[in-house]
Amino acid sequence: MSEEPNPMSSLWPLVPSRATDWLLELCGDGLTGFMPPAMPDAVWVLNAMYEHEYEYEQGPVDVSYHEYRQARLGDGSAQPHIVGGIDLDAVSITTGGGLGRARHPGPGWRRLRWAELARRTGDPIVPDGLMPSYRCFPSAKKEGSWPLGMVPPTEGSLDRDTCRRLIAILTRYSPAGPDTRCLAYYNPLLLGAVDFDNLHVRAGRLGDAENLYDQSEADFSPSNLWADDRSWVLCTDYDLWATKIAGPPALINALLDDSEVEAVRLPWAH
Repeated sequence: MSEEPNPMSSLWPLVPSRATDWLLELCGDGLTGFMPPAMPDAVWVLNAMYEHEYEYEQGPVDVSYHEYRQARLGDGSAQPHIVGGIDLDAVSITTGGGLGRARHPGPGWRRLRWAELARRTGDPIVPDGLMPSYRCFPSAKKEGSWPLGMVPPTEGSLDRDTCRRLIAILTRYSPAGPDTRCLAYYNPLLLGAVDFDNLHVRAGRLGDAENLYDQSEADFSPSNLWADDRSWVLCTDYDLWATKIAGPPALINALLDDSEVEAVRLPWAH
């Protein structure tokens, strides 16, 4: 297989698509990511969301992303999004959410734990029977749009802080620590080309996994990352706000007990 020019080429070279055959057999279709069952245990690590300190200290700002967008369109300070002759602003809601990689917004913002928002709103962290997604926290939104003082989780990718902490924990519970051989799969949606005859898979060391985030050709963390010995596997589904980790109980309990990542069990998605 020829290797395209890429900063990761030396650390994470491409490998044949057949490296995902076991995931296809275990999970089925991997269009948005191969979602593993418990192996033998599993947990969901939630993507970070943030809240502006003003909102935290003074109470909610009663303006949503959609209202703000419409006001800017109305006064001419913003131009409508026109795609294929369709005015997207006229037919959709500006939710405030996004796709792909994310990082801390900067000064004036604090991380807002899902558990804290659940206590505040009375909504469950994840409603029964659902996955962590845009359908969570309906009470926090106004007609589907988040308040300007909050940055909701992005879909389809770990945020940078969670990614770094997750790699550190995986390193602690992997057979060869940072030298553990791993494979990373990027689903075709991340790369803008649906080509199931030539899936995008890279191989490298767990100790070099941050390169998958910082130097990826996709604006997403990998859809799947797994130890070559299959002792654990991650899935970050393109449509979800969280990453499922399947592996041994010691790893799962470490994630649940960690003070930096926010992890939950979902019995219906175990």
